[in-house]
Amino acid sequence: MTAIAAGIALVVLAGLAGVFARPGSRVAARLHAVLVAAAAIVWSIPALRVLRSGESLAVALPWPVPGGALAVGLDPLSAFFLLPVAALSAVTACFGVGTLEHAPRPSRLAWPAFDCLVAAMLLVLVARNAVLFVVSWEVMSLAAWSLVASDSSSAEGRRAGWITLVAAHVGSAALLLLFAILAHAAGASATFDAIRTGAPTALPTAGLLVLGLLGFGVKAGVVPLHVWLPEAHAAAPSHVSALMSGAMVKLGLYGMLRLAVLLGPLPPGAGPSLAALGLVGALLGICLALQQRDLKRALAYSSVENLGLIAFGLGLAAWGSSRGDASLALFGLIGALLHVWNHAAMKGLLFLGAGAVLHAGGTRDLERLGGLLRRMPVTGACFALGAVAISGLPPLNAFGGEWLLYRGLLGLSLGASGATRVAACVAFALLALVGGLAVGCFVRLVGIAFLGEPRSPEAEAAREGGALLRGPLVLLAAACVALGVLPTGAAGLCGSVAAQILGGQTASPDALARTTAALAPIGALAVGAWLVLALGWFVASLLRGRRPARDATWSCGYAAPTPRMQYTARSFSELLAERLLPRALAPRVHASAPRGAFPVAAHLTSEEADPITRGVCEPLFDAFASRFARLRALQQGNAHLYLSYILAAILASLVWISLRARWAP
Repeated sequence: MTAIAAGIALVVLAGLAGVFARPGSRVAARLHAVLVAAAAIVWSIPALRVLRSGESLAVALPWPVPGGALAVGLDPLSAFFLLPVAALSAVTACFGVGTLEHAPRPSRLAWPAFDCLVAAMLLVLVARNAVLFVVSWEVMSLAAWSLVASDSSSAEGRRAGWITLVAAHVGSAALLLLFAILAHAAGASATFDAIRTGAPTALPTAGLLVLGLLGFGVKAGVVPLHVWLPEAHAAAPSHVSALMSGAMVKLGLYGMLRLAVLLGPLPPGAGPSLAALGLVGALLGICLALQQRDLKRALAYSSVENLGLIAFGLGLAAWGSSRGDASLALFGLIGALLHVWNHAAMKGLLFLGAGAVLHAGGTRDLERLGGLLRRMPVTGACFALGAVAISGLPPLNAFGGEWLLYRGLLGLSLGASGATRVAACVAFALLALVGGLAVGCFVRLVGIAFLGEPRSPEAEAAREGGALLRGPLVLLAAACVALGVLPTGAAGLCGSVAAQILGGQTASPDALARTTAALAPIGALAVGAWLVLALGWFVASLLRGRRPARDATWSCGYAAPTPRMQYTARSFSELLAERLLPRALAPRVHASAPRGAFPVAAHLTSEEADPITRGVCEPLFDAFASRFARLRALQQGNAHLYLSYILAAILASLVWISLRARWAP
C-alpha cells in the first residue's frame, strides 16, 4: 500500500501546484501532467501484481471516526478497476494541457478539481470502511460537479451542473441508508470485513440490492437513472468527459460488484432483472445516440449503451451463478470485465477526438462540421478507428467481449428449455440489434464530421493540434489495437477477479481456461486482419504512381455545388430514427412549410430530447418544486420565528419522551 500512498501524494502535490500557480501557466500545466502520469505508473505496478497473483493487500489504522478502523486495501476487484482509472487520468491530464492552455478564461481551480476527482476515485477503490467509502464517493461526485459546471457563463453548463448535483445526491442518499443498515447489522462496525461476516445473515438481500442499484446505478448510468450523464458529458471539458465516461462511471459498476461480494449469494431473480435492465438501457442509449446533433452528446448516449452492455453481462453472470451454470456465469462476467477495459480505451479515444475537433473547429454541432479528415488526418484516423472498435467490429477490441456475451447466450439457449430458452433467444436478437444500430450511429458520426465538404467557415479553418492533442489519441488507439490482438491475455488477468466474485469452485482454473480459449480465434483473426491490411497498404504504396489531380465529386449536373447539397446529420439517420424506431424515441420535429406562390418564410427544427428526462424527470421535479415552494412561508428570515421553531421542537421531544416512558412496559 506504500505505492498507493505515494501516488496520492503525487496527485496532492499536483493539485497544490495548480492552486498556487498563475492561471494559464504552461509550465505549471506540464508539471501537473508529469506528476499525474507518475502517480498513474506508481498505482499500476501494485495493481498488476495483485491481478496476476490474486492476493490482497490491506492496512488498518485506528481513527476517531465511528465505524471501526481506517481500513484500506487492494484486492483483484479493486486492482482491475484501478488500471483504467490510472491510465485515463494520465492520458486526459496530458490532453487537458493542450486544450486548457488556450482557454480564454483559465481557471485556477481547473486542475485542483481534476486532481480531487482522480484522488477520490482511487480512495473509493481502496476503501475498506463504509465511512471512508461514502466520504470518498461524495468528494468524487462534488469534484465531477465542479468540473461540469466550471464555465459559469454557459447556460448549458449551469443546467448540467444542477442535474449532476441532484442525481449525485440522490445516489449518495441511497448509499448512506444502505451502509447504515449494513453497519448496524454488523454490530455498529463499518469495516467491510465485519459487514461481510454479519450483514448477509441478518438482513433481506433483495431490499439491500434495490438500494445498491439506486445508489450505484445513478453513477453507472443505468436506465432510467441515466438522465444526468448526457448533460454532464456534453457540458464538461473534453478531457474531463473522457475521464468521467471511461473511468468514473465504471465505479458505479464496481460498487455493484463490491456489494455482491459483501452480501454473498444473490437471489435467483437478481441476475435476470439486471440483465433485462442492462439490455433495455443499451437499446435506449444507442437509439438516442443515433439522432443526436451534438457530437459529444451522441458519444454520451453511446456510453449509456455500453454501460448497459456491461450491466447485461453482469446480469448473465449472476443468472448463471444462481442456476449453477458455470459456463454462463464465466462468459457473462469475463465478457463484462473485458468490456470495462475496452470501453475505457474506446470512449476515452472518442471523447478526446471530439475535444480535438472542438478545439480546432470551435463547435460540436455535426451540421457545422465536415471535411475534417483532410485537415486533421491523425485525429480523423484515430476517431475512425475508435468508431470501428466501439461498433463491436473485428479486428478491434470490443469484438472479443461482445463475442463472449453471444457465446453465453447461445449456450443458454441450447441448454435450457421453456421460457428461459425464449428469453435467451430474444436477448440474442436484441443484442445483435444493438450492435447493428451502433454501426449505423458511428458511420453517421464519422461520415458527417470527417468526410465530405466543410459545412461552416470554422470547419474550413480547422487544423491539426499539437503533440499534446495528438499523442493521447495515438496512445488510446494503440490500446484498442493491442486489446483486440491480445484478448486472451486481458481475459487471463480477469481470472482472479472472477474467482473473487464467483468463488473458486465456479471460476476454477479449468473453467477459466475454457472461457479464455473461446477468445483465441478472435486474437488470431485480429492478427491476420492487421497483417493483411499492412500488406495491402504496402502493395498499394508500391503500385501508386503519379498522384492524381483533385477535382470535385460529380454533382448530378449542378454547375455550382455547395456543401448544403450533402447529407445532413438528421437526414442520414432519418430512416432509422424517425421511421423504424418507436415513436416515443423519435425526435420531435417542428416545421412550417412555405405557403403561397411567393413564400416569405419557412423553418424546420428538431428536438432530440431524452424521453425519460422530458416525460418523467422534468414533470416530476417541477411538481415537487411547486409543492415545496409553498413552504417558503415558514422561512422568512425572522430570528424570533426560528426560535419559536426550536422551542416547539424541544417541547414536542419532551412530550414524546414522557409518553414513551409511561407507555413502555
